[in-house]
Amino acid sequence: MKTIGMLGGMSWESTTSYYQLINAGIKAQLGGLHSAKIFMHSVDFHEFEQLMRHNDWDTTARKLAAAAKCVETAGADFLIICTNTMHKVAPQIEEAISIPVLHIADATAQRLVGDGIERVGLLGTRFTMSHNFYKGRIAQRYGIEVLVPDPHSQTIIDDIIFKELCLGRINPDSRRKYLDVIRQLQQDGARAVILGCTEIGLLVQPDDTAVPLYDTTQIHAAGAVEMALG
Repeated sequence: MKTIGMLGGMSWESTTSYYQLINAGIKAQLGGLHSAKIFMHSVDFHEFEQLMRHNDWDTTARKLAAAAKCVETAGADFLIICTNTMHKVAPQIEEAISIPVLHIADATAQRLVGDGIERVGLLGTRFTMSHNFYKGRIAQRYGIEVLVPDPHSQTIIDDIIFKELCLGRINPDSRRKYLDVIRQLQQDGARAVILGCTEIGLLVQPDDTAVPLYDTTQIHAAGAVEMALG
């Protein structure tokens, strides 16, 4: 079994889900008392949230690259970045280390391709929805059209992520707002919706809507299990 390197803490709420999903996946594959071999570097999310708000992606990249080097030095065989938004600096992290990075957008897009999804909606932080590092990668590498909510809806989605979900708050009214946005994306032609923030799966579940939901936390964790055992 390979050792998984994790950059976590962004937020720790979703990192907890990663840890549980990965270990459950290893146990399901190997049985008995088996669990995952993991080295994790968990950061103080407040620091990185402030860097994002000031668009200081250079400092963000340097700090996460340094953390990734620590994980590599500890003995990890590959790395997962346990957040969608911070994949904006994935290229700088990849340049700083010699172990491979399992990119969350690739894992998600490969699942979409396998399911024959050619047009998909994307929910996430404002950075993930509005910047091109994520939706552009899916479109250019996998030929999938990516739809995002209108600017007003993006503000609603982003506020709920940072003011509620990252703090562990689950609000039924916020779930209704998310479902309204999902319905609009479906009306716009999306055949599925990516839950492109690792906290969204804490709020919205597949049974909440008729359109298929692709939870990036679950998909990324499953990919890590496959890579560890492969």
